[in-house]
Amino acid sequence: MDYNKIVITAKAHVLFAVIVLSFTTLSAQTKKQREAITSGYDKEILKSLILDFEDDYILLLKKIGKTSKIYHKTYQEDGRLTQLNDFATDGTPLYYTTFNSSSSEVSRANTLHKNGLLNLSLDGLDMQVGIWDAGIALTTHQEFNGRAIDTDSNGAEVASHATMVTGTVISSGVKERAKGVAHKATALSHDWIRDKIEVAEAAANGLLLSNHSYGINSSRVPNWFFGSYIKVSQDWDKIMYNAPYYLMVTAAGNSQRTKDNEAPNFGKSNDGFDLLLGFTTAKNGLVIAGADVKVDALGGLKEASVSSYSSFGPIDDSRIKPDLAGDGGLIYSTNSNSNTSYDSLLGTSMATPSITGALLLLQEYYGELYGSYMKAATLKGLALHTADDVEELGPDYKMGWGVINAKRAAEVLKHKEYSTVVLEETLENGESFSITVEANNEEALMASISWTDPEGNFVNRGDLNDTTPALVNDLDIKITKNNTSYLPWKLNAANANANAIKGDNKVDPFERIDIADAKGTYTITVTHKGTLTHEAQDFSLIITGVTLTKCELKAPSVITIANSDENSTSWSWNAIEDTLYEVQYKEKYASDWNTELTLKNALTLGELEREKRYQIRLRSFCSQNLASAYSEIYEFDFIGSDTKIIEKEQIASTNKLEIKVFPNPAVSSISIATETSKEAVYIISTSSGNSIKRGSAKAAIDVSSLQSGLYIISILDNTGIKSTKFFKN
Repeated sequence: MDYNKIVITAKAHVLFAVIVLSFTTLSAQTKKQREAITSGYDKEILKSLILDFEDDYILLLKKIGKTSKIYHKTYQEDGRLTQLNDFATDGTPLYYTTFNSSSSEVSRANTLHKNGLLNLSLDGLDMQVGIWDAGIALTTHQEFNGRAIDTDSNGAEVASHATMVTGTVISSGVKERAKGVAHKATALSHDWIRDKIEVAEAAANGLLLSNHSYGINSSRVPNWFFGSYIKVSQDWDKIMYNAPYYLMVTAAGNSQRTKDNEAPNFGKSNDGFDLLLGFTTAKNGLVIAGADVKVDALGGLKEASVSSYSSFGPIDDSRIKPDLAGDGGLIYSTNSNSNTSYDSLLGTSMATPSITGALLLLQEYYGELYGSYMKAATLKGLALHTADDVEELGPDYKMGWGVINAKRAAEVLKHKEYSTVVLEETLENGESFSITVEANNEEALMASISWTDPEGNFVNRGDLNDTTPALVNDLDIKITKNNTSYLPWKLNAANANANAIKGDNKVDPFERIDIADAKGTYTITVTHKGTLTHEAQDFSLIITGVTLTKCELKAPSVITIANSDENSTSWSWNAIEDTLYEVQYKEKYASDWNTELTLKNALTLGELEREKRYQIRLRSFCSQNLASAYSEIYEFDFIGSDTKIIEKEQIASTNKLEIKVFPNPAVSSISIATETSKEAVYIISTSSGNSIKRGSAKAAIDVSSLQSGLYIISILDNTGIKSTKFFKN
């Protein structure tokens, strides 16, 4: 399939898409939206799965010999809560434990907030997130405003750890330092006792994300558990496969220092590898490592290293886990001691909810842009595709694909169909999928596929470091140009400390190819090995670093009256390829603009009243959600066939806006050396066109937080828009 053909097809529909998005927005996770999420689910399979988990739970209670669901709960000397929660197939008791040993800045989620760098005003309003933990959150805390809901019907205990995790996601910011990543979202709070049952029920009802800042206590299991794909791993994969919009986000654990695995699949216990167990070895969820991270004011990664407590991978079959890293260092959050209490906590427990919150904002943003939500494979793939790589190129078994970058992920979504590809496709048995793309010569060409794989057929029952792959449907991505092929990254558990290499990845349900110096045309192909279980496999494809259209994000600059008659006037302007034009016009003193959309560089305005003065302006759409600024406003008196554009000096303001800024190069601030109206505003953009700062143009502008480099400053005045460049030292 030629992607250029897809673009042309999409362009034919963009007219209608823009009309819809101009007047409607997605009401996040209403009953109607939850029904849309689950419309393709096989409810009978999910119902059967829930009943199976219920039967397992009843047997578990009998085995423990308790009728109460609160059993064997103890607090360790370090404050961690530990509780017997299951038995492995070999009879080993499995104890859940909490992983506790500004997160939104590290994840770059703050760039999505109101007044953030991307100016998106995302806050999680009306979005729901599930939080399973050692207990439930203190729902009456002043930071929650009724948005933390006890959805556990069995009288679960309030827990400090659960309250802190919940606060990291949804705290409103009564204390600014404790403000959550998705600070207007709603958290559905549960304890961990019946987690699989409750998650399956919630996913069947449209839940998109759940946070699990706990796991199996690594000091109470035999060595073969580490890195193994066991029944609990299989169960969670089964839930996610049958509810393909649902994604589980879980903490990697804090076992690096404890050296609990005496027989790791690589090196010695002191090396810290092979410490993941339980549901962190599932294929389809996200596993989060803790990292010590510094970012600059523009969201750029300055430093990153894995935290000294964070558990390393790999999985025994060489899968890449953990997937991502987030900030887990002394996060300030809500505490359950009172409705006004707070505390600080470190560990992967706190790194995980910051990422869960960022992912929730990305789902919210996608809903605003496109009127639906991403499948879990798309959301997971987006997070891994856009993560900041750390140290050597490619993934590793310490921080996976790197530190999450919600800013970059949001930009990929916004630039869809302009300079990025985000597709959800299905691969049928024996078929392949291919598209051709043109590298943009400005950044690396990156292509990735992600899929929610069926639960693994093999469950380890006691073999140490068994390398049997858990992957069921093995999809492959390849990029070709002429006679050269480019393959995805892969790792090898037998040499866990080695750098990633490129080759045939046979174990991961996510594959990514990076071409640093891409130039020209490339073909991206997705295929599969063997026979696909269930005859087909859904997958998500993300591509960045490409040019998909010749459209330019600039308004038409030459606008003229082509002709007029007694009832209408026709306008034309300089054409820009692959562009949808939005034309707005109104009577001069009317408050609302009339809007017309056209793919042609001409438009006739009818039903105008004689002797009335009108205004007209234009802008260009390069994709469904990418538009230029408006052109300057043109005025005309409609007088039939003699209608002409009023000369600019007759417009209310006759000052010509020529921008000059000083000092240039700038150090800490710049000023506008131009007379402007009191309403004038400025916008500072990067050379690639991303707006990063805006405000009134009447005062000195603080640029101290900007990195060194070239920037564009635009002034919006009543005479139009003018821009110039300046350099920041």
